Amino acid sequence: MKGKPLNDGTSYPDLKVSHPEHEAVGLPGIFHSMEPALLDLGPARTAKLLTSINQKDGFDCMSCAWPDPDKRKALEFCENGAKAVIWEATPVTVPSTFWAEYSLTDLLSKSEYWLGMQGRLTEPVYKAAGSDHYTPISWNDAFALVADRLNALPSPDQAAFYTSGRTANETAFIYQLFVRAFGTNNLPDCSNMCHESTGTALGETIGIGKSTIAYDDFERTQLIIIMGQNPGTNHPRMLTALEDAKKQGATIVAVNPLPEAGLFRYKNPQTARGLIGHGTAIADQYLQIRSGGDMALLQAVAKRVLDAEAAAPGTVLDHDFLAEYTLGLDELKAHLADLDEADVLTATGLSSGEIDELADRYMHSDRTIITWAMGLTQQKKSVETLRELINLLLLKGNIGKPGAGASPIRGHSNVQGDRTMGVWEQMSDTFLDSLAREFDFEPPRKRGTDALQTIEAMQRGDISIFFAMGGNFVGAISDTAAAEAAMRGTSLTVQVSTKLNRSHVVTGAEALILPTLGRTEVDLQATGPQFVSVEDSVCAVHGSHGRIPPVAPGILSEIAIVSRLARATLGATSNIAWESFEHDYDIIREHISRVVPGFENFNTDVRRKGGFVLPNGPRDSRTFNTKTGKAMLTVNTLEPVVRPPGRLILQTLRSHDQFNTTIYSLNDRYRGIKAGRDVIFVNPLDIEELGLTDGQRVDIFSEWPGEPDRELRNYRVVSYPTAKGCAAAYYPEANVLIPLASAADRSNTPVSKAILVRLEPATALVAG
Repeated sequence: MKGKPLNDGTSYPDLKVSHPEHEAVGLPGIFHSMEPALLDLGPARTAKLLTSINQKDGFDCMSCAWPDPDKRKALEFCENGAKAVIWEATPVTVPSTFWAEYSLTDLLSKSEYWLGMQGRLTEPVYKAAGSDHYTPISWNDAFALVADRLNALPSPDQAAFYTSGRTANETAFIYQLFVRAFGTNNLPDCSNMCHESTGTALGETIGIGKSTIAYDDFERTQLIIIMGQNPGTNHPRMLTALEDAKKQGATIVAVNPLPEAGLFRYKNPQTARGLIGHGTAIADQYLQIRSGGDMALLQAVAKRVLDAEAAAPGTVLDHDFLAEYTLGLDELKAHLADLDEADVLTATGLSSGEIDELADRYMHSDRTIITWAMGLTQQKKSVETLRELINLLLLKGNIGKPGAGASPIRGHSNVQGDRTMGVWEQMSDTFLDSLAREFDFEPPRKRGTDALQTIEAMQRGDISIFFAMGGNFVGAISDTAAAEAAMRGTSLTVQVSTKLNRSHVVTGAEALILPTLGRTEVDLQATGPQFVSVEDSVCAVHGSHGRIPPVAPGILSEIAIVSRLARATLGATSNIAWESFEHDYDIIREHISRVVPGFENFNTDVRRKGGFVLPNGPRDSRTFNTKTGKAMLTVNTLEPVVRPPGRLILQTLRSHDQFNTTIYSLNDRYRGIKAGRDVIFVNPLDIEELGLTDGQRVDIFSEWPGEPDRELRNYRVVSYPTAKGCAAAYYPEANVLIPLASAADRSNTPVSKAILVRLEPATALVAG
């Protein structure tokens, strides 16, 4: 990558397919981490960064939100964390000549991979209405332009302000403060597209939309059920926690449509057993469930638990816990009594024996953790599925005791913290009241737009300015063609970013790109070097300190950008001391300490080595802040995904060399894919039934009632041992197949894990 950006990766003439692997990391993990680091960053820069990542006095990995153990290793990162650091800390920069050389029309033909590999953004650039080029603009002129356009709107609700999960707590807090001081709650964020279903379901049933475990609980548990997630690729450090659990005698069950290498065997690269031995077998039972069948599985296991209790009263359920802390048991029993086993088997694609085995494991465990990710949250019935997951945990009192609980794994480093800081379109009146008292203004109370609602409002012409604090909104959202058309209909788009992505080339009439510091970089302000903080998946908050100089002079921190934009936009109408926020981040934390519960001693607590853990009612004291004050067992109607003849249920997924929409390389070595991404993984029996062949090129069509088919053309069929009737393709390319209207009930999360598709021989063949 040094000196010259990589070539375009829109077509893949060198695509190669081999057999999937059944073990993760080991020596290949070290090689694929260190080779690009040494080549791209050099030995000194590599050593400084990789010995600082996830350390108590270092910077937090900008990749996933996996929690850090109290006792850190000298090297506390994974392969994908190293790639994220290399991607951000690259010395390659986008030169000023780039903007004259490449028009937006040129850039629209480039892939996400190519765009990201052009290097770091170092200067603000502006695209005027009617122009096909960005041109450099001064910071002051950029802020003045945004302020002018915002203040010219007939209503603040005609603007939307998006947030990416990489945004730190301090930035998120003053960002939502600015947006609400401006006068709107239009705060869509990446949570809307991933764990919104988790927040909805857990908020209703146990009173908090977060994990109820601590990191150490993995070593105290007897059973871990991993559902709808692929730790080996999406949060590889979790494999070490799973290995530690196995050493303490835990049993692990994996529930996933695809066989994933990291769930079979882990070769820990920091142990001799992992480097030269056989490593550790992870899953004791692997259930290759049909996509969308998780709710049926959870209900079937719960029914077996209740039936076993009925057969031997007092021996299975935790009656003391249920009586003191829960409501709804009788209603749940009555509902599950009518569960049809045939419906369950059809929905799950599993056998009764497989479900019996899982139920038996659960009944014989006194301490169980259920952990999950997007495979459960991006379904039509995601909220109901997660309510069933909580039902199962509650039946045996598996919340609020060591080694047990609900463990959603977040996919972005501070996506949970952003929500804690108020980045949500529907924050509670309690939060808004605190904000009003602290800053002496009345925040708007009208509910704002989430991610999908923002696109729909753009389509209607109700939102005309889109501001993004990081991320790649049009790349991440469903229904790519519709989303891009909506974005092009806006009057102004503004992106705060470190690198180029698709959202910079799909713009409104006017567009700005504002470059910002990366998490690896020293943030020097008027009062000296600053640090920020993040919240991980187990509610632990810790500081993040940049370690290397900025890649170029003149780049502003996210906090500086928000502070200056607020001053330019609000002017004399605001009595908030925006300038002080930029100069000293401690001032922001002092305000947070008086607004956000759990942060009362923020500046002191965050300076402790390792930070602090936020209070959590269900975990700490079995306190459930629900409408009833009890944990709620709920009744949910099973509605399996119906697969018509000749159709498959498609899910989108990441490759191994990928983080969200960021593509690090064109390889996915654990699944046997090299130098390409235009593939669809299909069960060999389905390939035969559909009259296709392995290696054949097909066109993929998704079907939605009353709408034209959406299509993805010239994809190579890869024979793959996924669950029968199911298929998979890479995100974000396959987002084009997901209708905007296909969203989870009540959480409005795009349904990326249950897309009905048909495959037809490609109308135009391509090489590969």
